[in-house]
Amino acid sequence: MKIRYLGHSCFMLTESTGTTIVTDPYGSIGFEMPSVKADAVTVSHAHYDHNNVRAVKGSPAVFEEEGTYEIGGVDVTAIKSYHDDENGERRGDNLIFKFRMDGLEICHLGDLGEECSSALIETLLPVHVLLIPVGGNYTIDAKQAKEYVDRIMPAIVIPMHYKTKGLDIDVGKVDEFLDEFDGDEVEELEESEIELFRDDISEDSTKIIVMERAKECN
Repeated sequence: MKIRYLGHSCFMLTESTGTTIVTDPYGSIGFEMPSVKADAVTVSHAHYDHNNVRAVKGSPAVFEEEGTYEIGGVDVTAIKSYHDDENGERRGDNLIFKFRMDGLEICHLGDLGEECSSALIETLLPVHVLLIPVGGNYTIDAKQAKEYVDRIMPAIVIPMHYKTKGLDIDVGKVDEFLDEFDGDEVEELEESEIELFRDDISEDSTKIIVMERAKECN
């Protein structure tokens, strides 16, 4: 499967069969989302920087409620969580999405804001690839994200929802999250896409991968 980072909390996930899912498409946030086409779109919550479904071409199915779904052979599970640490009293609910693609379990935490709990971790496991917000202010911060990583123990972690060039949302930089890990655990790429195979996934270690934002997509 392939993972392409489109910026902020938006990724394009593509199974080897060609089924494509876009997560949390954004509106104008200081830069514009690239033009993409997908079979499905997931929306973690109804904020403008996560729910710009109209930006995705191809008449995709839209998953924006808690439940289980299937699209083109890909199993999708939407799990209710909270956008803050007060049971949603300040910012409402947040949907966590899990995808099973090419034998891998991918988890997109959306704008998760609640503290790490055993109950939530048990609901999420297993996870091979974790897409996690790290910028704080509106979501969990770097230290809280580190706790989630330690508890979930995924093979690959891709940070999202942090300050990048041009972003006009008040969140922290990814460096604060990376500082929580040893240097040999971190890989900073100049590319916006990675390809993963089940046989390449190590159950014994965790790699943090920072990806460049795709400016355009073919």
